[in-house]
Amino acid sequence: MNASPHLASRANRNWLVPLLIAALHGTGIAALNIPSDGSDGALVITQNTEIDLGRAVTNRWDANNSANAGKGIYDPEKWAVVFKYSSVTVQNGATVTFKNHPRRTPVVWLVSGDVTINGTVSLDGETVGFNAPFLAEPGPGGFRGGTGNYSAGVTQGAGFGPGGGRPGRADSAGFGVTWGAGGSYGSEGASVAGASGRIPYGNPSLVPLIGGSGGAGHSVDAQGGGGGGGAILIAASGTVSVGGSLRADGGGGGGGHGGGSGGGIRLVAGFLTGNGQIQCLGGAGPGGNPGGLGRIRIERAANTFSGAINPDPSVVPIADGSTPQIWTPDNGPKVRIISIAGNSPPPDPRAEFGAAGADIVLPRVTATTLVIETSNIEQASVVTARYTPRADGDFTEATATVTQVVSEDPLVLRWTANVPVRDGYGAIQVKVVRP
Repeated sequence: MNASPHLASRANRNWLVPLLIAALHGTGIAALNIPSDGSDGALVITQNTEIDLGRAVTNRWDANNSANAGKGIYDPEKWAVVFKYSSVTVQNGATVTFKNHPRRTPVVWLVSGDVTINGTVSLDGETVGFNAPFLAEPGPGGFRGGTGNYSAGVTQGAGFGPGGGRPGRADSAGFGVTWGAGGSYGSEGASVAGASGRIPYGNPSLVPLIGGSGGAGHSVDAQGGGGGGGAILIAASGTVSVGGSLRADGGGGGGGHGGGSGGGIRLVAGFLTGNGQIQCLGGAGPGGNPGGLGRIRIERAANTFSGAINPDPSVVPIADGSTPQIWTPDNGPKVRIISIAGNSPPPDPRAEFGAAGADIVLPRVTATTLVIETSNIEQASVVTARYTPRADGDFTEATATVTQVVSEDPLVLRWTANVPVRDGYGAIQVKVVRP
């Protein structure tokens, strides 16, 4: 069994506090204090380029990266691959895509200068077309699609992630094609008979940064659901200009497969301009069940952007010269799994489903006990643990209950959940919904 690195989402919470009306001082361009030393250099894209996030060195995100310039830093605590660029330019006609880090982490660009996107930056999830037992990859920071039916006995599976689409169910007589539902994130994915869409998750601030969930596979053919769209934060001290396309769409689901949900895009800029396209749409296809919308967050001191944004973003004007909140504050809400059947999960799980071995190996059981620790989260919150099998059916969920108050200030609680599991590989994730 694999313990997934995606451990929490917060519902309807906004952790960004600056709500000041922006102003331009004279005719000068607004600027922000972005924590970037520019040690990854200038990113200049003139042709189609794939950035391999697996090349990132493991370190603290704020370490100087001059010795590995351009590779980025993978910070397990922040669960992100962070690039500290001096500037970013994506020329017209060029497309930037990403190869996932083994932990499928989101992407963070901290830029000390300007960002100009006249081409395309894509964090799309993969579409269907992957024969079972393979799974469609998400964009960085998103979640994989569920498997399709497979002749060797592997049947359709649910999509992964807090909003993964679930497989359909046959009618009461046991007949009928059981299609897969679309993944959810900012909105519900499309439902099918016996397979409702999942409740949206995350929060408008996109703190913490997280991507979209995968769609479920098909019960008859071997094609799986689409992968969820990825997640990116672009924070620039100066201007962010989008004249081309910035997107994190879910992978498509055609012919009864579930599409992945859209991912997450957060833009922080001294000045936002351009007439391009910013979008996080659910994956769709002919005859398929589309995924839900993603989430977009825009924070800027000044704005003349006139392009298309879909879905509608959460917009926060911020003050010229301010220092935006990049990460979850130290006194912000946190959640982690500290025990699965008495075993401590690794601090940085992989959830590779056999490619690199299991993160935790359990005896053959039908349920397992999770101990979950939360910090700065009210006892009235709802903590849910979710188990998604690698294939062969729907996910299962269990609501956790408080079993220990570790400390009052800060408030640290221990929760316990008894989660149904099955033989084979699977992923466990925890979601917190605060009151």
